[in-house]
Amino acid sequence: MPLPTEPIGSIPRPPELLTAPPSELAAAQDHAVRETLRRLEELGSPVVTDGEQSKPSFATYPIAGLPDLAPDGAVIPFADGHQRQLPRLTAGPFRYTGHAVDYLRAAQRHATAPVKQAVIAPSALSLLYPADGIDGYPREMFLDDLVDEAEADIRSCLDAGAHVVQLDFTDGRLSLKLDPSGGVLDAFIALNNRVLERFSADERARIGVHVCPGGDLDSTHSLDVDYAGLLPKLFQLRAGNFYLQLASEPDPDRILAIVAGHLPADARVFVGVVDPIDPRVETPEQIRDRVLAAARHIPVDRLGTCDDCGFSPFADDTSTSRDTAFAKIAARVEGTALAAAQLGV
Repeated sequence: MPLPTEPIGSIPRPPELLTAPPSELAAAQDHAVRETLRRLEELGSPVVTDGEQSKPSFATYPIAGLPDLAPDGAVIPFADGHQRQLPRLTAGPFRYTGHAVDYLRAAQRHATAPVKQAVIAPSALSLLYPADGIDGYPREMFLDDLVDEAEADIRSCLDAGAHVVQLDFTDGRLSLKLDPSGGVLDAFIALNNRVLERFSADERARIGVHVCPGGDLDSTHSLDVDYAGLLPKLFQLRAGNFYLQLASEPDPDRILAIVAGHLPADARVFVGVVDPIDPRVETPEQIRDRVLAAARHIPVDRLGTCDDCGFSPFADDTSTSRDTAFAKIAARVEGTALAAAQLGV
């Protein structure tokens, strides 16, 4: 079996999509999805995504248009000083207004390669609930509703034929910055497992979890948080695949040693070999060498490659050009193939 390589998710949107008037938005989105899939397949990507061309953001697609929201929710600070702010839930019951399967089906209409689908982790959406509660809608009732909605979001994608469903768990590393004691991370792991444990072993083999320190407007929210505090707990999640940011880590060998010591026996790890924030395009040889370094720690039959993060998780992020993103993906695909040949797989 060739060494697998997969994109993480978002790709910068073309200018004509970002500037499309409301009356032309649906057509612009469909064109951007088709163009994204075409370019990924032309690059030889064995697995493709829609590049999140139609999502408002990787995190907020399930709540777009939800009426029971106020704008003053949790704030996510980034290292360069900019912030992203989540909305705050004001009433229940909590229900998704948008579902990932709709993006998946739209992509499948145009793709010839297997399509993976990213979904937001329920732990991230748990941040919508206010600290002071909601009258008549206690937190535990909200979490019960959230678990049901998250399960349905994942299951519908599996049933529709997604190659894999990827939970975006960027809030995992962020939680250790907000609460260095690890209590919030423990709660996030437990909540995500409430969802994952509803799936069979065969289904979980097609479910993955992606973690990174955030990547927005060429900045991160938690790169200064040591992976050593996250990874042992991360691998408690009942998932079959783990997608780890690694290319931007200053000491990847140390992180890979931790991964090797905690990776579940039935799981595969996809190591990040492309840094979306770095404006320099990696060469295939650099990718090859990163893969070979990972293979010194991880058995080849449990190893894959990916990008560190999405290239544009929020629709308004134009800090990386679309052409640069595709050039980096091309290097990943070619470099992974070079490594596979050298490793004999």
